[in-house]
Amino acid sequence: MRVSVLHPGGRIALETRPVPEPDPGDVLIEVAAVGVCGSDTHYLRHGRIGAFEVTAPLVLGHEASGRIVAVGEGVPAERIGQRVSIEPQRPDPYSAESLRGEYNLCPAMRFYATPPVDGALADYVTIGSAFAHAVPDTVSDEAAALFEPLSVGIAALRKAAVGLGGSVLIAGAGPIGLLCAQVARASGVTRIVVTDPDPGRRRAAERFGATRAVDPGLGPDTVGDGFDAFVDASGAPPAIRSGIRAVRPGGRVVLVGMGADDLELPVSLIQSRELVLTGVFRYANTWPTAIALAAEGRVDLDGMVTGRFPLEQAEAALNADRDPGGIKAVVHPRPRIDETITEEQS
Repeated sequence: MRVSVLHPGGRIALETRPVPEPDPGDVLIEVAAVGVCGSDTHYLRHGRIGAFEVTAPLVLGHEASGRIVAVGEGVPAERIGQRVSIEPQRPDPYSAESLRGEYNLCPAMRFYATPPVDGALADYVTIGSAFAHAVPDTVSDEAAALFEPLSVGIAALRKAAVGLGGSVLIAGAGPIGLLCAQVARASGVTRIVVTDPDPGRRRAAERFGATRAVDPGLGPDTVGDGFDAFVDASGAPPAIRSGIRAVRPGGRVVLVGMGADDLELPVSLIQSRELVLTGVFRYANTWPTAIALAAEGRVDLDGMVTGRFPLEQAEAALNADRDPGGIKAVVHPRPRIDETITEEQS
């Protein structure tokens, strides 16, 4: 099979490897679509994220969907042919975190495209059967791949604990911020303000669920205050400090964006308002919700795709975030049906 491999130093190469065999309890998936995440581009450009460093060849990509083509021992053969969205996690099922339902926090986690674990920019991948989630035919391969970042949005809004008639301030109108806005809208939140300095991203926020999109440079009076929750999807310290000040007493602050390892916070305000401040690290038990939201049209994932690339152009896909107006690039290891039809007709 073909794989797109990141080598230390930032070189991307298309290589050939044996098709993996599914272990007991695993399924083998022919990959249909892979979304490009900011963490992928960060590994490409910087070679590391926190303690995770690219010291050996690594296959990127953890937002993926495809079709089951083989099963390992203990997995029903009836699953062959099933279209699935991949939850790219392999926790230890017997860790204390997994046993209490927080398997995303398992210290023994093996996560796609996190050194030294290979990801999905390949023709085939394997995953535990329970982490290959069947999707209805009404959901496209691209949307099924984007259940992964959608799950981050679901996890963030669950932590924010805001729902019908509530209000939320979201900093950052990148893919995660836009998905947080969509989940908030689907949850019945009626005041959804998104801040971003880029006017194109603010326009995107208004398309994808925001009731208002604001330039944070205009000051706090423009953004407003009294929010039930603040979700940071920017990682920018000034945005975090400003967002905390906009939350009502007893509200919640959820940190999602990956930014500075350390930052100054308004501790006295957090204490006096009794704010709940927490973080989000990936997700757990979110795929059923993601499937329901997408199948019922409560979120628009297909509309977020602004670039499509074959596996041979994976490096271009990884750099597509630099294109004006780009939101989400998707790699298709196999030709899409509409592309195949076009070629045959021509």
